[in-house]
Amino acid sequence: QVQLVESGGGLVQPGGSLRLSCAASGSIFGSYVMGWYRQNHGKQRELVAVITSGGHTDYADSVKGRFTISRDDAKITVYLQMNSLKPEDTAVYYCNLRWADIYWGQGTQVTVSS
Repeated sequence: QVQLVESGGGLVQPGGSLRLSCAASGSIFGSYVMGWYRQNHGKQRELVAVITSGGHTDYADSVKGRFTISRDDAKITVYLQMNSLKPEDTAVYYCNLRWADIYWGQGTQVTVSS
């Protein structure tokens, strides 16, 4: 049974930074892709960033240059460093793991407001 546990969300002022973490538990081996998605009220869930086992990354245009995704394979953990946050970054952020199946975390709220 694979489980994802996210942490690091919260309230931050515009221009501030947050770091999200997502730790996976369960019997995971081989290649897998981890990523972050976000969803705001009334909108579809959208991709923020993904990272492959080989370290290839991809970002939504809206976060390029501000967010950085990274992973620690020893801990099966993915991180999202978010800098220069804007009010439009406010959303629930979900961790995603693609391996034998697709797995989602429970979500963590990020609110950017003065």
